[in-house]
Amino acid sequence: MMKQIFTLATLVALEALCARFFLTIVILLLIGFGFALFIGQITVIETIAYQSSLLAAFLRLSAVYIVSLFVITSMVHEFQEHSVYLWLSLPIQRSTYFLGKFSGFMLIALITAILFGAALLLFVPYLQVGLWTLSLFCELLIITALSLFCVLTFHHAVQTFSVVLGFYILARSISTMQLMAEGPLNNSWTDQFINGLINILAMLLPNLVQFTQSEWIVYYTGSFDNLLEIVVQTIIYVILLIAMSLFDLYRKNL
Repeated sequence: MMKQIFTLATLVALEALCARFFLTIVILLLIGFGFALFIGQITVIETIAYQSSLLAAFLRLSAVYIVSLFVITSMVHEFQEHSVYLWLSLPIQRSTYFLGKFSGFMLIALITAILFGAALLLFVPYLQVGLWTLSLFCELLIITALSLFCVLTFHHAVQTFSVVLGFYILARSISTMQLMAEGPLNNSWTDQFINGLINILAMLLPNLVQFTQSEWIVYYTGSFDNLLEIVVQTIIYVILLIAMSLFDLYRKNL
């Protein structure tokens, strides 16, 4: 079983090489550095802080975008080319197939987080960069697991990416929405209903505001106490999403 998982993960890595995934990462890094240099030319004070915060925000969004898009397009291509049916016709369990794919995408997410984190070493101490990189990897793990689950559900790239993007935006903004809903003027029953709905969503969604904070990069406030809570959230949501994906995969007539 482990050999089959390793083989599938290796094929995912080779697919990333053939699809010029890492060339895209280099292009995004160059664009990020270009923005950072531009900001450095127009700011008068706290230049390093502005540069590092802009670069960190750009790299975080780029990492989520490129990893989720690679996972989605790779799996959609497998369904369109009927490769998934070929794999499952072999003496291989569906759970082994899924875990092999997830392991390969997890490796891609790890490499992406390391490369993007290394770019910040020009502006930020290595301890804060290490914390930021580990947090970004955890964030990418959740997005990877979610992308796989949505692909198995929809089988279409546009629908899947829209759901993943909506999930990410909502998880990133749910804390702000809670603060807005708890304002002193929200006294009507509709306001209370919306407040309750937002609180339910906040309990169901991961609190991605705590992940990969630009504050760590600018003010060096990150600590490994922050990382512990992030890792716990990541484990819970990744296990939950994997379980849901396996349930959906086993119930399908493939």
